[in-house]
Amino acid sequence: MGARRSLGRRFGWLWAAYAVSTYGTWLAFDAFPLIAVLVLHAGTTEVAALAAAGLAVGAVVAVPLGPWVEFRRKRPVMIATDLVRFAALASIPAAYALGRLSFAQLLVVSVVAAAADITFRAASGAHLKALVRPQDLLVANGRFESTTWTATMLGPPLGGAVIGLFGPVTTVAADAVSYLLSAAGIRAIGGKEPRPARSDPGPRLRRSDLLEGWRYILTHPALRPLFLNTILVNGLIMASAPLLAVLMLGRLGFAPWQYALAFAVPCVGGLIGSRLAGGLVARFGQRKVMLTTGTLRACWSLGLAFIRPGVAGLVLVMAVELGLITCAAVFNPVSVTYRLESTPEDRVTRTLSAWSVTSKLTTAAMTALWGLLAAATGPRTAIAIAGLLLLATPLLLFRPGHGDAVANRPEAAPVTAS
Repeated sequence: MGARRSLGRRFGWLWAAYAVSTYGTWLAFDAFPLIAVLVLHAGTTEVAALAAAGLAVGAVVAVPLGPWVEFRRKRPVMIATDLVRFAALASIPAAYALGRLSFAQLLVVSVVAAAADITFRAASGAHLKALVRPQDLLVANGRFESTTWTATMLGPPLGGAVIGLFGPVTTVAADAVSYLLSAAGIRAIGGKEPRPARSDPGPRLRRSDLLEGWRYILTHPALRPLFLNTILVNGLIMASAPLLAVLMLGRLGFAPWQYALAFAVPCVGGLIGSRLAGGLVARFGQRKVMLTTGTLRACWSLGLAFIRPGVAGLVLVMAVELGLITCAAVFNPVSVTYRLESTPEDRVTRTLSAWSVTSKLTTAAMTALWGLLAAATGPRTAIAIAGLLLLATPLLLFRPGHGDAVANRPEAAPVTAS
């Protein structure tokens, strides 16, 4: 199978760098809110501001970085953003050790980390497209997806144990080191990376370049509905997550370990889905797989509105999350591959940056909005409304006549717009 074939030593280093930083991120999952509460004694409003403002301001800061990175070599940018994240995160345990840690520092670090993360992801997507053969893009993205779900499954429980033994600042230090190791892995890729050249004359960076990523997405007949669908699905799912935590840990009386178990076990579906993606595309075609799994992943979340106390409620959450994650783990690498195939070389970074910026801003806004909705109607009702809206999102996927006809065929040739 394609998922077993070697993609070469250089991809192996990129994958290793991705894996170590991803495990570091999930090991330190929720460390900032815990530090804010346990170390700085912050209130609910401050913790919510830390989560929303860091994400939103970081996304805004990243807007000009996409066009700036587009016409530069990607590996130096990736190494630089890893080192920036290392320095920013390492400042937290350093300040804590000196007794100088403040809420303002947490906020600044969260903004810097968010901006660096968007920039890194945009640069790495463009670099991946240049690093592997077009026919190997789906295999590569499937491996990244599998790594993500493995880290999601193992990282938070292990991080929770580390926090219990040594405190939340320790996991931030480990996360910082993971970015240092990621930078070393990216440097080890080696080989000469040519400097990208503009396809059009003019200055190296123009004001219009800031909006080029959004302009390309919104004028592309297939990327536009895929973009709107992905942004809304992710936003609605993420907006419901804190409400589900309030419902399960508060009103329904689940223990923290039960809550963690309910979301760790279904991550097995991520491993299953990411391994199935390549075979499904080879058999049914890229577009059909995206349509089917994109529709199916929207059908599960409504079930969370019916959770009840006890074992039955825990099993319900696991079943819903397993179905959602399995479908998403097939959809994600296929859609990411399609997005890379459909974007010309001189627009990849700006397109990926625009996509990430919009996703983070939308998630921040919808999380705040659903918090207000839950305050007015209760968390269960707010979760149900999100689930009902998710059922409508498949209408934003490909429409008849949209997309590339080649993508309907099994073993489709790569699609490259020009």
